[in-house]
Amino acid sequence: MRAFLSSSIGVACAAALVLPLSLPSGAVAAPQDARAGTSVPGSTESLPLVPFGSERSSGVATEQGLARRDVQPFSLVGVVWDDADAELHGSVQVRSRSAETGAWSGWQDLETHNAEHGADPGTSERDSGTVRGSTAPLWVGASDGVQARVRADEDPAGGPARASLPRGLSLELVDPGEAPEQLPVTETDAPRGQSVASDPDPADTDDDTVTDADDGIAMDPDDITTDADDGTVTDTGVAARPYSAPRPKIISRKGWGADEKLREKQFGYTKTVKAAFVHHSATGNNYTCKQAPSVIRGIYRYHVTSSGWRDIGYNFAIDKCGNIYEGRAGGVTKPVMGAHTLGFNTNTTGIAVLGSYSSVNPPAAVTTAVAKLSAWKLGLHGINPRGKVTLTSGGSNKYAKGRKVAMNAVSGHRDGFVTDCPGNKLYSKLGSVRVSAAKYQGRS
Repeated sequence: MRAFLSSSIGVACAAALVLPLSLPSGAVAAPQDARAGTSVPGSTESLPLVPFGSERSSGVATEQGLARRDVQPFSLVGVVWDDADAELHGSVQVRSRSAETGAWSGWQDLETHNAEHGADPGTSERDSGTVRGSTAPLWVGASDGVQARVRADEDPAGGPARASLPRGLSLELVDPGEAPEQLPVTETDAPRGQSVASDPDPADTDDDTVTDADDGIAMDPDDITTDADDGTVTDTGVAARPYSAPRPKIISRKGWGADEKLREKQFGYTKTVKAAFVHHSATGNNYTCKQAPSVIRGIYRYHVTSSGWRDIGYNFAIDKCGNIYEGRAGGVTKPVMGAHTLGFNTNTTGIAVLGSYSSVNPPAAVTTAVAKLSAWKLGLHGINPRGKVTLTSGGSNKYAKGRKVAMNAVSGHRDGFVTDCPGNKLYSKLGSVRVSAAKYQGRS
């Protein structure tokens, strides 16, 4: 399937104008992170890694890193490199110094196999020339010191390192900044008084205050993501389908403080949504729900500024308290093309649970939120969450390009790519998520 792009004007007049997914020369270039002298918070400090050691016979560097050093304030860290097609066969570890206590953490691992999160091969986003290889980012909290080491794998027999490290390794230190007038996300859908985005979300068009059906909280209409131009959803989020689910409360991009100047202005769309892929962000569980908007801003900045993507890769995010957040821009009711499941971004949506769930069980609030969101989003397209759908692979390490694959309508990332994501503990809950999601749609 082809994806479609439109400007914010085109979205408002979707019936009159639909543009193919092709961009003018340079249109997909990753925005430069020039923050000095602006009022929008957040920054990224890039520190090139230096060689620590090499394999004696070949002289190939097998370890790079940085010694302990003072740095600008940051809360999220990752490692990127020049070639997006190059795999990092090795380990990446960091230590950070708390800005509050001055204490150094122990060594923490970064997930190195991150290529499975990204735009599909052959798409304009993937072939833009700006995309870089990257680890998953890690949330470490407010820090002002860092130490890093990257070590190439050794062969099973204990011999020399089997491969050199990718070229252009850089440590990315992300300060997500403070969203203006940030309010607790458990008490309101979004903060008030934030500046208007340079390219407003096409979904923010409702003029009436909407009351969330789940908790009765009156929400500011300026901060609610609505979509009034496609006729598929009412203000209460009930789709005109035989089986539908109430729209859950979704914290808008404005609500979590997205800097809309960072992302690409155009929106990318696919034809429909046939399946939801569930992920964990692998950013660690050392965050509070009040910090979740900061975590998302950090991931967003890392995906765009450090990794060279069009926007944050996920269509939605869910924190450990079950709060749901809008991800990639373009309208939450629309089939926005994400960059979350390599080979299967077409006709799907990506839901990322903030945290790491390989060995930790997700809270019940998380699985409930995944079920409610999946029920509503899939219901907009008439999909049974307990059913099977057929997807065509765009090319992954599990399914060759062009292969038609039968998958659960609610699948884990590992169903489309050989990966640990969304972690064993979260993946084991997807069966019950499907059952609950179907019930939310009114199915038996």
